[in-house]
Amino acid sequence: MDIKVFITNQDSTCDECGEKLGHHAWITLVENKGALCLSCADLDHLVFLPAGDAALTRRSAKHSTLSAVVLKWSRARKHYERQGVLVEEAALQRAEQECLDDADVRARRNVRAADHRMELDQEYVSSFAKRVRELFPNCPAGREQIIAEHACQKYSGRVGRSAQAKRLDEKSILLAVIAHIRHAETNYDELLMQGMDRSSARVEIKDVIDKILGNWK
Repeated sequence: MDIKVFITNQDSTCDECGEKLGHHAWITLVENKGALCLSCADLDHLVFLPAGDAALTRRSAKHSTLSAVVLKWSRARKHYERQGVLVEEAALQRAEQECLDDADVRARRNVRAADHRMELDQEYVSSFAKRVRELFPNCPAGREQIIAEHACQKYSGRVGRSAQAKRLDEKSILLAVIAHIRHAETNYDELLMQGMDRSSARVEIKDVIDKILGNWK
């Protein structure tokens, strides 16, 4: 159960130490002891994290051995509103670092995604995907788009960048589909990692590729 700390709207006194806390005091209510100041409640070593950043709040509370929810009465709304949490300093610092790390990761992902979108000629990719679907009508939904985006990426040297592919030549489309199946539907990459040479690995998976091509047509 959450420990609750209340910001008072009137003068308060700690029922344990007798200290007058004044207006807007921070107190906690303890059964049979009344209102206690944070020092008597052993909460005065915690730091206040205002509400507003859900991820930071969640992580701080998770890492803090002891924490408390801070509430204040709203005269306008007639109920207590959450103001933030009290957590251990070390927990807050750890949570802040995790959030910074996540922000860096998100930023890098966004940059990569933007670069990827810029590298794709969307009209050409759309035509390429449509042609894949025409030649392989039974391939899984959405797979034609994946194949097209991979094959047509600029500056990649991939099959979709060849002159024949740009004419949506059937052979080039087939090569792109085979390349996709090779990596996505077989253990080809594992065979290479195990030390098998490319030619032998392709012979090893040929029957699997032929079967999938037949199912997709």
